Parts: sequence; C-alpha cells; structure tokens
Amino acid sequence: MTKTSFKKYQLGLTLLASLYIWILLTIEHLNGGVVSHHLLNQPDLPAISNWWGALLMPALSWFLLGLVSRRVNQPYPVAVLGSFAAALGFGVLVSVLFLQGREQVLSQLMLSLPLLALFFPLYRAEFLLGFVLAMSYTFGVLLPAAFGTAILLMAALMYKGVRPVFLYLFDLLTGSKKTAG
Repeated sequence: MTKTSFKKYQLGLTLLASLYIWILLTIEHLNGGVVSHHLLNQPDLPAISNWWGALLMPALSWFLLGLVSRRVNQPYPVAVLGSFAAALGFGVLVSVLFLQGREQVLSQLMLSLPLLALFFPLYRAEFLLGFVLAMSYTFGVLLPAAFGTAILLMAALMYKGVRPVFLYLFDLLTGSKKTAG
C-alpha cells in the first residue's frame, strides 16, 4: 500500500470515526442529554461535556491516521492493524472494569502498561486511536485522549529510553555482544 492510496483510507476511516462519535452523541442527546464527565471522576473537579468529541474525534483521527501513513510502506503493515486491535481491546477492558466498579483490577491493569511498554512500542498513533475509540463510549473523547496521550509519553520514554539501557545491561551480563579488538 502506498501513501497515496492510504490517504483514501485516512479520509474514510476519519469519516467512520466521526460518524461513530456523532451517533453516540445523538443517542445520548435523545436519551436524557449529552453526558459530562468530571476529571478523575471527582465531582468537585470540572466536568467536560461529550459534545467536545464531535470536534476532537475527527481532528484526532485525521492527525493520528496521518502519522500511521508515514509507516505504511514498512515491511509489516499488518502490525498496525494488530496494534490498533490490541489497543481497542485494552480500551474496552478498561471501560468494562470501570463500569463494573472493579477499581483494584483496573489499577493493576494500568500499572502493567510501563512493563508492556518495555516490550511493545505502545507510543505509536494506532494505539492511541484504538484506545480513544474504545473508551469514548464510556468516557467521551476528551478524557481518553488526554489520558492516552499521557500513556503515550510514558510508553515512548520506556521503549526508547529505558528499554535500550536494559538491553545494553543484558548484553553486558550475558556477554552476547563481543567487544571489538
């Protein structure tokens, strides 16, 4: 797939993500009003309306899919779909655990992210898009986008900063890299 052909998919997928959020907002509007979510689920903190998702989802989808298009010519484009599906599943799991009040399991799941970030490049755009799409049903778009961006930054630090140090130390300890000379 070329970058030019991916642009068609980018437009279509952005429209699909936009349609998804607009349908959710319409359903909320017709069933008692569009929901607002308090930051950190604390009533004393400001609430953010899900209406912001009508603007944020199209912009975020277009931007993130644009980042994905830069890697379309890589040898493993299927990995992008797998990463997106994994993030989608993770987001659904987080949402379900939150709705069921399983905070202890949810916190353990979230604490596993730094460890997972050592092995997988969780900082990529497809992870954020899948995470936000999955969680937008429960939390709207803005909160998962903000939280997901924080996760992305942590994952980039772990994968690109901490991981190479661990790999270097592992190579030193196992002697798997021979010194020149």
